[in-house]
Amino acid sequence: MSLSKEVAQQLPYLRRYARALTGSQRPGDALVKATLESIVADPARYDRGLRPRVALYRVFHSIWSGAHAGVGSEGSAGGSTPDIAARLRALNPIRRQALLLTAMEDFSHPDTAAILQCAVDDVDQMVRDALLDLVAQTPANVLIIEDEPVISLDIANLVEEMGHTVAAIATTRTEAVAAARQHRPGLVLADIQLADDSSGVDAVNDILAEMNCPVIFITAYPERLLTGERPEPAFLVTKPFIPESVKTVIAQALLLSEEAATAA
Repeated sequence: MSLSKEVAQQLPYLRRYARALTGSQRPGDALVKATLESIVADPARYDRGLRPRVALYRVFHSIWSGAHAGVGSEGSAGGSTPDIAARLRALNPIRRQALLLTAMEDFSHPDTAAILQCAVDDVDQMVRDALLDLVAQTPANVLIIEDEPVISLDIANLVEEMGHTVAAIATTRTEAVAAARQHRPGLVLADIQLADDSSGVDAVNDILAEMNCPVIFITAYPERLLTGERPEPAFLVTKPFIPESVKTVIAQALLLSEEAATAA
């Protein structure tokens, strides 16, 4: 297979990862573009001795590392602290990457070590430390927009296991907007296709026109929202989902929301 086709097959998943890492579409997609430009300029950076997805993410890591040179250090982590700003500084980009790569992107620890160019034992430690930092998050009220009862129950259980509160479960666009107005959620988890054939995307757009909160879409067709050709969501989870993946993305979305609020 040609290099261009090999890379193209992995692009939707790299966009998903880059957006989750940065917290929004624009910077995430910009990093993906920079990754592609880097490979075009120097094809040797893409190690064809590795599996294609590992090779591509490894180039992305070098781009991300260059963009964040000097931001945080592993030695700054220290112990847990109730101060949000200190905790956010402790959870530095390399830890975020290790956790997202393993829990959301489903890379093995050896593959993650190859991407991050570190020892497998380092990956093990980074994932453990990141999980400890994330479980100390401030509880949030969560709105679930999902028309399948079994799925909505599963999501609600995951949310509550993390210490958050399910403010409401909506099955249509109208219900979702009304519930958001009533409960002012700190996080929205939304399906794409709703009970009355209304759109979860439209419901979220209505909600975000009135308030600001992170949104995670849970969909069986993530590629449709990972084209990079139009405004698309930052956080996506694929159905059928792995509980650890949902928890990780929830934690990352809330973390970046807290980080933005702290910096404001």
